[in-house]
Amino acid sequence: MNRTPNRVIRYSESFKQQVVREFEEEHRSLLYLQKRYGIKGSATIQHWIKRMGKLELLPIQIRVEKPNEKDRIKELERQIRELKESLADTQVLHLIAESRFEVVCEQQGLDPEQVKKKLKGKHSSK
Repeated sequence: MNRTPNRVIRYSESFKQQVVREFEEEHRSLLYLQKRYGIKGSATIQHWIKRMGKLELLPIQIRVEKPNEKDRIKELERQIRELKESLADTQVLHLIAESRFEVVCEQQGLDPEQVKKKLKGKHSSK
């Protein structure tokens, strides 16, 4: 299979500064500059802006939500956390029960796997 090597494009510092300056002074959009200069990564220019310490230039994201949405999200997160804890507790109890079962079988001179098979056979017939 012929595979073409990935092309890595490196931009000079002066080029980066020019693009950021154009964004800042000429109020060009990130998408416009990306297309104009053929910059592939969608966050490349934003990364340059951050590195140059011009965070005030980047658009601010504002989330608008209904008053009860935030409470609902917190409630759902709390429920998820409780369910995860409950599942972990159940898994630990299951492991303890399995271990006890094996110990009892060994004490009685029984093969735990054979006992499990017999129990499954009785369980499935009901």
